[in-house]
Amino acid sequence: MHRRKPMRHGALPLLAIAAALMTGCHPAMTTQSTKIQPPPETLAVPLRFAKHSFGAYCYNATGCHVIYDNFDHTGSGSERDPEVVSGPPPAGDYQANLDASYLGIDNFPAPAEVRWKSLDGIPHEAKVDMAAIFKNQLIWHKVPKADMADFFRGPVAGEPGIILVVNDRTIDVYMKMLVPTRTEQIPGNKYSSARDDLFLVWTRTY
Repeated sequence: MHRRKPMRHGALPLLAIAAALMTGCHPAMTTQSTKIQPPPETLAVPLRFAKHSFGAYCYNATGCHVIYDNFDHTGSGSERDPEVVSGPPPAGDYQANLDASYLGIDNFPAPAEVRWKSLDGIPHEAKVDMAAIFKNQLIWHKVPKADMADFFRGPVAGEPGIILVVNDRTIDVYMKMLVPTRTEQIPGNKYSSARDDLFLVWTRTY
C-alpha cells in the first residue's frame, strides 16, 4: 500500500484538470538498457525539478518488490506467502492510469531495488538508479512556451511523478507531469487547460 505524504497547498484545484485529461541477476540474459531522448519541447523549454513523487507496478511477475526511498512500493508477497503472483496489466491503454502517489521525495535517494521472478520462474534482482536516469533533472513535457500558463511560482503544477513498471522480464521507467496550458486541450472543456503526458524515459529487459 502506498504511503501518501501531505499534498502541497494549491494542488487540489488541479484535480479537476487531471480528471479531465485523461542493473540484475543472470547477467547473460540482460540486454543493454535504453535511454530515450526527451521531446523537442522539453529541450526547447527546460524545466527542472528538485523533488518528485514515485509509484511502482508489477505485472506478469511473482514475489515482486520495488523498494525506493526506504519504502516497499508494491508489497507483493511476504515471509508467509512470498510467491504472490502479479497478473497481466489491464486491457487497453493501462499506462494512462499509472500514478505516482508517494509524494515529496528529494532528488535523489539510493537506487530503487527490484526483486521478482519472471513468467518463466527465473529470479531477478536489479538496481535502477534514478539519479543517473534523470541526471539533468529535466521535467519531460510537450508544451510549447507560448502555451504555458504560469501556476503559482512557475509553469508547472507541483512535482513530476516517476513511475517504475515491472512486466515479466522488462523494467520501464516513466515520467508524468501536469503542465497548465493557456488553451483547452479538450475544446469546450474549461477543466482541460493542462497536459499530463506520460513519457517512457528508460527501459531494460533482463
